[in-house]
Amino acid sequence: MKSLLLLHGAIGSAEQMQPLADELNKQFDVHPFNFSGHGGLSTDVDFSIEQFAADLENYILENNLHPVNVLGYSMGGYVALFLAAKQPQLFSSIMTHGTKFKWTPEIAEKESKMLNAEKIEEKIPAFANALKQRHHPADWKIVLEKTATMMKKMGDTPPLSDDLLLKLNIPVRISIGDRDEMVTLEETSHVYKTLPNASMQVLPNTKHPVEKINPALIVKASLEFFQ
Repeated sequence: MKSLLLLHGAIGSAEQMQPLADELNKQFDVHPFNFSGHGGLSTDVDFSIEQFAADLENYILENNLHPVNVLGYSMGGYVALFLAAKQPQLFSSIMTHGTKFKWTPEIAEKESKMLNAEKIEEKIPAFANALKQRHHPADWKIVLEKTATMMKKMGDTPPLSDDLLLKLNIPVRISIGDRDEMVTLEETSHVYKTLPNASMQVLPNTKHPVEKINPALIVKASLEFFQ
């Protein structure tokens, strides 16, 4: 049975990927995975694409999963492509969904402002409570703070350059929702066209938050791509 790693997005956790894991575990040996500082892990670590790529590499090697298939949501897809460009032998194929590829100082500033813990507590208390539970016993506010700092660094120096993408020859599927309010079709299409061995798809009636994605759409697309 093929192995499949499920990678969560920024301020997310492996728990959010469980609905997909439940649907895919009949066809794959599924591994939902937490990056450092997420899902209750200690936040006393560096939040960076490089650190998360190291987390991913270590997990793949320690569990003898290579070459592995990866389904990465949002930041998870970014990390997978970044590592695959440097260590392609670790991967069989990668599917990303809702991954934000374009980072500039202006974009980073806009996105990081949405991670203000005090405003979230005031205006979206249910979301604040969900974040608190998701990252317990770690402090969810630190997760947001460190993620915002990481985004600003990405805005100044995007880790995933076109030069890196051009080195990536494994099969890649780039997916986006047609109603994604964070990721543009333009940036998604650019990465699809830059990658040497990529395909692209647009999921209908699909917004960015992972909780609002119809699992059936991702499962169908995953089975088609990975099998």
